[in-house]
Parts: sequence; C-alpha cells; structure tokens
Amino acid sequence: MSALVANGPALLFYVFAALAVVSALGVVTLRNPMYGALSLLVTFLSVAVLFLLRQAEFVGMVQIFVYGGGIMVLFLFVIMLINLHRLPQTKLYSGQAPVVALLAVVLVAFFGYTFLRTRFNLPDAQPAAFVAAGTDAAAGNSQAVAWSLFTQNLLPFEIASVFLLVAMIGAVVLGRRQ
Repeated sequence: MSALVANGPALLFYVFAALAVVSALGVVTLRNPMYGALSLLVTFLSVAVLFLLRQAEFVGMVQIFVYGGGIMVLFLFVIMLINLHRLPQTKLYSGQAPVVALLAVVLVAFFGYTFLRTRFNLPDAQPAAFVAAGTDAAAGNSQAVAWSLFTQNLLPFEIASVFLLVAMIGAVVLGRRQ
C-alpha cells in the first residue's frame, strides 16, 4: 500500500495521459460529431489534470476555462448550426486503407522506439516554491503569475482587456443586426 501512495502522482499521470490519448483518438475516429466533441472535452480536461499534476495551477485552470468552456461551446454551436443530414456521405479513407494502415504502423513503431529510449525523471511530489521579486514569502505558481501580471505587465493587461471588451461589444452589435 505504501508503494501505491509513494507512486501516486506518477500513477495519476499515466492514467490521465492514457485517458487523454484514448479520448483524442476518439475525436478523430468517432463518426457522430457530438460524441467527437464530448471526446474532445475529455481530452481537454485530462490535459488540465496533467498540468495540475505538474504544479502548473494557472495553466490548468486556463485550460479548463478557455478550452473546456469557451472552445467547446463554440464547437457545439458549429455542430448544431451545420445541417449534417444534408451533407453528402463520403467513404472513410476513400480506398486508401493500406496506406493509412502502413502509416499507423510506422508511427506506432516510431513512438514506441522513442518511448523505450527515453529516460523518465519523475519530479518530487513537493511543488517548487517561487519567491516574488521584492518579498521574502514563498508563493505558488498562480501567485507568481498574478504578481508579474499586476505589477510589471499591468498596462498590456489593461490594453488587452479593453480590446476584448470592444470585440465583445462589436460581436453583440453585429449579431443584433441579423
């Protein structure tokens, strides 16, 4: 039991990495676009968990909010707006199945060879402490990003927020005209 607890972060990494790969394969292989979109959502969330396991809390939360929220809503709107029943049916791979199978075998062999030749140095379970400039207190990743964003990069942050506000107002105005 103690070996399972000691290797917990590594085990979680492998579980969510495998889930991300399997769901990414589902995105490109599932024929129903709604199931493909749900598979894409699972991929986004699995990658967010991988970021969280590497103590990158800010990037993990951005992954969830931007990709898991905003991009998925955009994809679902596009899927709902396209009339899939009127699209012509196409054959899968259009008679190129042998070429696709050969390419898949070559890629699996390449990735397998690369995986076997790579040495994995798993990090300690303790997060790296970040000391903000001018303070003695140790802060986490999110605090370090916030400190940098709101002290050194405040003007570009505010300019970007004004641009996003103008774009949002423009989208609402253009949407109301139709």
